[in-house]
Amino acid sequence: MKGGNSYRILKLRELLFRETDEENQLTITELNEKLGKVMDETFDVRTLKRDMEVLADLGFDVIQNKGKYGKNLYSHQDRLFETYQLRLINDAILSARFITSNEKKYLIKKIKQLTSKYIAETLPNPILFSPSSNMNYDLIKLNIDRVHRAIYKQRVLTYQYGSYNVEKEFEFHRDGEIYEVEPYALIWQNDYYYLIGHYLKNNEIRHYRLDRIRNIQVTEQRFRKQPFNLEEYVNQTFHMFAGKDTRIKIRFVNNLVNVMLDRFGHDADIKRLDEDHFVLTTKAKLSDGLINWILTWGNQAKVLSPPEVVDAVKNKIIDMQKLYDE
Repeated sequence: MKGGNSYRILKLRELLFRETDEENQLTITELNEKLGKVMDETFDVRTLKRDMEVLADLGFDVIQNKGKYGKNLYSHQDRLFETYQLRLINDAILSARFITSNEKKYLIKKIKQLTSKYIAETLPNPILFSPSSNMNYDLIKLNIDRVHRAIYKQRVLTYQYGSYNVEKEFEFHRDGEIYEVEPYALIWQNDYYYLIGHYLKNNEIRHYRLDRIRNIQVTEQRFRKQPFNLEEYVNQTFHMFAGKDTRIKIRFVNNLVNVMLDRFGHDADIKRLDEDHFVLTTKAKLSDGLINWILTWGNQAKVLSPPEVVDAVKNKIIDMQKLYDE
């Protein structure tokens, strides 16, 4: 026998948690057999019933129902998370492009331990979703931890900030200048984590992509948060776009390279065309939404192919000209 009464009750609790739910219940005989495999011993039925009463007294509810032929069936059905809530958490992890595939598998394995093995089997695996981006996940984890701590303790953050050039090389902004920021919020928007805070040098609220922050430090300098409407700031700052797939080539001016990397991922097919332009080749969304999105860049973008998209942009420009000629 492994341990005494406490050990047996603990193993019975684990058994009921992992192997029963609303759709899967066990008879007292089945419970005894499964528990016996763990403890190399069988028990009196009355002992197991008393154990379940103890579990109930401790707040771990055991439901008893009648099955076929009048047999008593036992199960634990009260969960910290409902199935749909687990699915929400599961899908959020799978959809996060900055989380590596291995980390997704590790996190989802943990999530599945929060419910019965039968419900766990219904949750999707990472293989069903698109691969993660090439962002430095270890760096992002460190940045999340330090930003979270600084917000809670109301401490000023210092770091360097940058972005990628056309060759996809990371370059610091402002010649590597150290930014001093009072962190107000950490949000997940459009597949990325953002720090929103008070940039001390210019005395204004700004947001910074966490994967573009380098050498972040939590200082000992404390601050008092100014009045700030986070919801209003997010609604006015972040936007999204959608449509139907097609393969296109668009010429952009170089200062839009980071915008395109943000939208299409770091593996985007980007080639330098000349000193001032690069060409993006990608699957985009063929619709009025795509045409309108292209036109938002004005003379900084020109569609090269396919011809139907070129014609669609031209026709839209003609329609816009007619509108202003009225």
